[in-house]
Amino acid sequence: MFSLRTIIPIIAGLLILSWTAVAPAASEGFSTGSGPKMFQPMETSAFPSLESAIRIKGPITFCGEFVPIHLPEVRERLEKELLLMLWDRAQIILWLKRTGRYFPYIQTALDAARMPSDLKYVAVIESALKPHAGSSKGARGVWQFIPATGRKYGLTVNRYIDERRNFRLATKAALQYLKDLKEQFGSWTLACAGYNMGESGLEKRIKHQEVKDYYRLDLPNETERYVLRAIAAKLILADPARYGFDMQPGDYYRPRKYDRVRLKHKYSAPIVIVAKAAGTYYKTIKDMNPQFLNHVIPGGENTVFLPEGAAKGFAKRYQPLIEKYRKQFKGRTYTVRRGDTLTRIAQKNKIPLWKLLKLNNLSRNSVIKPGQKLVIMK
Repeated sequence: MFSLRTIIPIIAGLLILSWTAVAPAASEGFSTGSGPKMFQPMETSAFPSLESAIRIKGPITFCGEFVPIHLPEVRERLEKELLLMLWDRAQIILWLKRTGRYFPYIQTALDAARMPSDLKYVAVIESALKPHAGSSKGARGVWQFIPATGRKYGLTVNRYIDERRNFRLATKAALQYLKDLKEQFGSWTLACAGYNMGESGLEKRIKHQEVKDYYRLDLPNETERYVLRAIAAKLILADPARYGFDMQPGDYYRPRKYDRVRLKHKYSAPIVIVAKAAGTYYKTIKDMNPQFLNHVIPGGENTVFLPEGAAKGFAKRYQPLIEKYRKQFKGRTYTVRRGDTLTRIAQKNKIPLWKLLKLNNLSRNSVIKPGQKLVIMK
């Protein structure tokens, strides 16, 4: 039989051995040094609970208009959008970082147009501030224009140029569209609803229900969430610390500074030539000009964005490069005759059909007419 005096040392030894066996390695937060502080806890980041995040205190406004969170149904809708956004914290961090790149330009444009600052949050919920964003309905760009609306507001949208993808050009069009919607419906909340579902559809709902209050209208589910999502984005992005985001000034992406030049060509010009004249890379020009869908700038007059400082002396550098290119790839023209097809013309001139189409910015379905001149490569 063991006495209590002999059992206690044995138990103490076993406990020491047990702790030694399970103790984490130094790389997991433990120090192997001989100093007095043997355990160094890993750094952790704490953020408010989701429950506390949706304890919204008023008053809240959007574009200067009161948000009726005293109505239980409106408060519930807003809480839902906040919870869904805050669940994906990584996405919000990306939103915050992108605001540094895009918000300064949008804010300047809003100030110039004397429009509410809150409208910038519409771009966030539309595209997460991604210029290449697209939808199944054919919307494109930061402001998610569909082709018809983009063309209506002055954006070129065709097989070769899609200005919806250019953030600066699309911002100008989006603000004009929102201003027109405000004039039509009388409030910014309804203007945003119209931006989402289209003005004709919203007009019919208002007329049928005899209600001109966004929060009391029966609308498609996406539109009913739309303004509340923008408000939720505003609450988070305008006060990220309140929701546990510790963003430092250096964390935000910087705005891209640029120069602007206008190029006028009868025929298309390779983007790589523009890049050489600008003293930069092909990718840089493509990234700054996502409206050009192919590797060339189409014939005609086009605005091209260049890195800051590249416009100085650009024409002097560009002219000999494009002349050399034209001389090297000098072509002759072919006049379309009655009965000609693109395939027949390509065969007659002994060039691949794809090259004929590419030289003339055509597709297989393009219509050609007698007397029309096509460029033919030698």
